[in-house]
Amino acid sequence: SRSSVIQCKPGGNCPSRHRGMTRQLSPLSVAEDSAAPILELQNRSPSGICRHSRVERQSRSGEEGTQTHTESSSQEAEGQTRCQSCASTFLKLIWRFLIILSVSSSWVGTTQFVKITYETFDCPFFMTWFSTNWNIMVFPIYYSGHLATAQEKQSPIKKFRECSRIFGEDGLTLKIFLKRTAPFSILWTLTNYLYLLALKKLTATDVSALFCCNKAFVFLLSWIVLKDRFMGARIVAAIMAITGIVMMAYADGFQGDSIIGVAYAVGSASTSALYKVLFKMFLGSANFGEAAHFVSTLGFFNLIFISVTPIILYFTKVEYWSPFSAVPWGYLCGVAGLWLAFNILVNVGVVLTYPILISIGTVLSVPGNAAVDLLKHKMIFSVVRLGATIIICIGFLLMLLPEEWDEITLRFINSLKEKKSEDHADDITDSSVHTRSRSRANGTVSIPLA
Repeated sequence: SRSSVIQCKPGGNCPSRHRGMTRQLSPLSVAEDSAAPILELQNRSPSGICRHSRVERQSRSGEEGTQTHTESSSQEAEGQTRCQSCASTFLKLIWRFLIILSVSSSWVGTTQFVKITYETFDCPFFMTWFSTNWNIMVFPIYYSGHLATAQEKQSPIKKFRECSRIFGEDGLTLKIFLKRTAPFSILWTLTNYLYLLALKKLTATDVSALFCCNKAFVFLLSWIVLKDRFMGARIVAAIMAITGIVMMAYADGFQGDSIIGVAYAVGSASTSALYKVLFKMFLGSANFGEAAHFVSTLGFFNLIFISVTPIILYFTKVEYWSPFSAVPWGYLCGVAGLWLAFNILVNVGVVLTYPILISIGTVLSVPGNAAVDLLKHKMIFSVVRLGATIIICIGFLLMLLPEEWDEITLRFINSLKEKKSEDHADDITDSSVHTRSRSRANGTVSIPLA
């Protein structure tokens, strides 16, 4: 276009030529203007595509990196949660095992300390009264635990009033104190006193085994008085407990100290069952604080109103000791301390763990006492006594079955059947797939031609 420029003379008018020139130049200029963006696109498109692909690759690699990092972090989190759950489960098992062991060992220690104390001090009612007085310390121990663990600490008076709700909306008044505490205190004293009398006549193993019959008596009284649900397994357990009692009495031919000791032990189990049923009837369920308050109230009632009984027995020389320094205070404090520990563990264990664990700890006191009697006192157990002990323990364990144990068992059996049927169906499906694969492998294969 530059070569086609026409020069005009100075002063001359060249309209036609100028117009032609403009006409000749205009298509080229339009073409260049229209082609310029295309060239720019053609020239820039490769670099743009490369940059876009690089960005996509970088983003994909970044996404893959984030995904792998997220997966690894999620796997680590799952591993940590699994480890934490396993550790918590292991700690719970250890805690429950320690509760069972503590309940059993405290009851075995109490029984064996009583047997040792009888060698130098034959005063069962004084031991009962002295040990029951220690129940006053249950509520202070509970309150000290409250101060150590609770975030919102309460004053002793406020906590005492809060735990007094077990007696009703009005709290603990003098009338309720005499009306509600007196029968339970009498039953508590009778239970412990008859238990100590039985230990004078029988071995610790026999007495602890017979005392386990209180579970059967609780069921029978609850079924009759509280109209609880009838259970065939518990009826069988009650029959087994009665059978064990008869066998234990028959071990020495229904005569001598054996039958008297069995009567004392059965009486102790009966009063213990009556105490539990009446507590459930009049007071209902209670938490640890309310139970601690109630046990301490029983200790106060024992100290105030029942203290006259050992004084009367002393002056009537039914339970007489002389001189005063001859009293084995060490053994008495050991009996009272272990008895107090047993009561606290029972109340704490029911709140913190399952009640069945406390019952298992109680029944484990039978083999514990048997081991002590066998190793220390060289006791020889007859076949009848051993059989009676085993029958009573089996009946006690049957009492621990839940109320819906039959439905739970049926559900478990049905789930096992469904699982077996599913496994059988999976085996049939796998075998059919394997058969098809073999038939395809043995058959002809047609290859399509191009």
